[in-house]
Amino acid sequence: MFVGSQNGTVYSLDAMTGCIHWTFSAKGGVRTALAVAPAGGSRLVVYFGDTAANAYALDADTGRSLWVRRVDDHPSARITGSPTLFEGRLYVPVASYEEAQGADPQYPCCTFRGSISALDAESGAVEWKTYMIPESPQRRGTSATGTPLWGPAGAGIWSAPTVDPSRRALYVATGNAYSAPASPASDAVVALDLATGAIRWTRQVTANDVYISNCRAGNPNCPESVGPDFDFGSPPVLARASGRDVIVIGQKSGVAFAMDPEKKGEILWQYRAGAGGTLGGIEWGAATDGEHAYFAVSDIQTKQPGGLHAVDLATGARAWFTPPPTPTCGSNPGCNGAQSAAVTAIGGAVFSGSNDGSLRAYSTSTGEVLWAFDSNRDFTTVNGVAAKGASMIGPGAVVAGGMVYVNSGYGGFGGRPGNVLLAFGPE
Repeated sequence: MFVGSQNGTVYSLDAMTGCIHWTFSAKGGVRTALAVAPAGGSRLVVYFGDTAANAYALDADTGRSLWVRRVDDHPSARITGSPTLFEGRLYVPVASYEEAQGADPQYPCCTFRGSISALDAESGAVEWKTYMIPESPQRRGTSATGTPLWGPAGAGIWSAPTVDPSRRALYVATGNAYSAPASPASDAVVALDLATGAIRWTRQVTANDVYISNCRAGNPNCPESVGPDFDFGSPPVLARASGRDVIVIGQKSGVAFAMDPEKKGEILWQYRAGAGGTLGGIEWGAATDGEHAYFAVSDIQTKQPGGLHAVDLATGARAWFTPPPTPTCGSNPGCNGAQSAAVTAIGGAVFSGSNDGSLRAYSTSTGEVLWAFDSNRDFTTVNGVAAKGASMIGPGAVVAGGMVYVNSGYGGFGGRPGNVLLAFGPE
């Protein structure tokens, strides 16, 4: 198995024992999943991105670098969404840190534009690149402190792109705008042509969401009307319901949507799962199983965070809701039951990690908690490094080969830090 880390180390591990085969040091932190596929005969290749906007291909057997490609030159660009590999191309999304830099009154806000690049999987050559905001940023004035103001900007792609083979389309979900005017491609699902990268349609669900971090009185970078920061951190899910394809996605607003790919993303149903907010709503990913869509709720800034919803995939009607159990992290600072992490569905069970440090498996038919593991403790590790579990935020559990794998520990965005990778097998 392959896993990245915040310090940029990528590990190849024995899937059953956790022993290290090799390590590789990337130029930035590695938040993405690692895609593995054959290339050039029997050789397996590992693909991923880092927080310095570099995409990588490594030899899966040795960890040797095959190529590295920086996909965006903006100093704040980062890859957080997992690159998607399909038919010899690697589709790489780009987001940025610039949203946070705009909090500095001396920063010339803002110039980043979210994009998706198609790379040749064999060589890393860029075959096309499409910005979510077509027009280049222009000088839009001068702030009260004499700092240049720029725009439009924003619409980063924080999550993995989704391939639709039958329509030869690629779906991506975008973030908020950083400077006015807000682009129609912000807070939207965007469909692109697989071959050329041309935008086919855009379905925006929150207009005029211009947001930068820590807006306070006197910061000239802040818009006159600060947006709610309801961007998409979740990827689009392509599913089948009642004989037709649907795109299912959850938003930080707390609302989940089903869209029709045949009608330019026309909204088929909406379901409110949470209150929403900058760290609220549906943060990092939903799951479907052909019958239900599953949405875990963060709402970390509210008095009652957390909860897992099952929604009928065809109609958007609630099938069941399970409120968050009593948090297992006790009186520790930052302890709460927010379920920000992406969820994972398999036959009969859906896994949801929590900010309280527990991973739980829920019955797909009733929502009953079938199994739970509390990671709030110290662990004896395979490699002898002192480790502890804490918040589960960001990635969902991986289920493969009769095993369940999950990271525990996430020190940002209201979470508690830890540093352990856990593997579970049958009793």
